[in-house]
Amino acid sequence: MMKKLGLTVLIALFLYSASGFSQAKLKFGHLNSNDLFALMPERDVAQKTLQDYSKQLEDQLVAMQDELEKKYTDYQANQATLTDVVKKTKEEELTAMQQRIQTFQTNAQQELQKKESELLKPIIEKAKKAIEDVSKENGYTYVFDTGTGTLLYWPKDADDIISLVKTKLGIK
Repeated sequence: MMKKLGLTVLIALFLYSASGFSQAKLKFGHLNSNDLFALMPERDVAQKTLQDYSKQLEDQLVAMQDELEKKYTDYQANQATLTDVVKKTKEEELTAMQQRIQTFQTNAQQELQKKESELLKPIIEKAKKAIEDVSKENGYTYVFDTGTGTLLYWPKDADDIISLVKTKLGIK
């Protein structure tokens, strides 16, 4: 019994000292990636490009809707004088235009999302690389992102490395 207790204490002491030793080597850092991203000048350029593209798509949509509205108004004004065959043709044309507009809206939303991904990907990659470089250069074992809400543990002595990453990116 005493031998078992001694062995248990010895194992516990070994585990305690080993865990204390390994924890002493760990260096934690944290930053808010949303704050970092907001400071990157490339983000403003990407947002402007995306807004311009969105405006282009919106202008095309408005032009299509205006054309549909004009044709519909014309159809309603002349409906009484049109033959059944012409009425049917005009109605089919209006329906087809409406469907094209709906398809355009769906495709425009998808294209806008695709464009956003294309514009943001290199910026995100640049930030990731800077974070990785700073982490390696400064000996961080773990760096937590406080901007994503996924932070599980944040020791009081962890360092906020956003200033180091900003310097790495040349941001003041």
